[in-house]
Amino acid sequence: MSTTQSERLRGLVEPLVSSKDLDLEEITVTPAGKRRVLRIVVDADDGVQLDTCAELSREISEQLDTTDAMGSGEYVLEVTSPGADRPLTAHRHYVRATGRLVKFRLTEQAGSGELVARILEVDEDGLDLEVPGVKGRKPTTRRLAFADIDRARVEVEFNRKENNSKNNTNNEEEA
Repeated sequence: MSTTQSERLRGLVEPLVSSKDLDLEEITVTPAGKRRVLRIVVDADDGVQLDTCAELSREISEQLDTTDAMGSGEYVLEVTSPGADRPLTAHRHYVRATGRLVKFRLTEQAGSGELVARILEVDEDGLDLEVPGVKGRKPTTRRLAFADIDRARVEVEFNRKENNSKNNTNNEEEA
């Protein structure tokens, strides 16, 4: 039974990642001069702390030292969390992006084109979105099925104004 390097690496790494309550998002091996870079991307619902990445990196390094999964050549190990520009490809990615502004590229079936909207809710079939108003108009809501999404990526918002009126009301009621 022949297995690829990627499958061997996944088999070694996935139990270590799962033991930290993280999701293994991606494993890549890329050439970098005379060495290779083994990049392992992990994520969690509440994000990933730097200390967790460092601890996981040590554990993965120890595990790799006991095997020949990376062969005999030199390599650099990187354990990281996904960047802000990572495409949303799995259901859990959309759940984690709830409340965030996302740029969608729609399928031909959905009319092609692009849509920028905030994810309000995610279920098994699709998303409930808030589409920002244009030229002073109020935002509207829209339902988007997963089948209608060709690509999706979180938009980085530097100056997002939070709606704190709901939080202030709740805090006053609790006091």
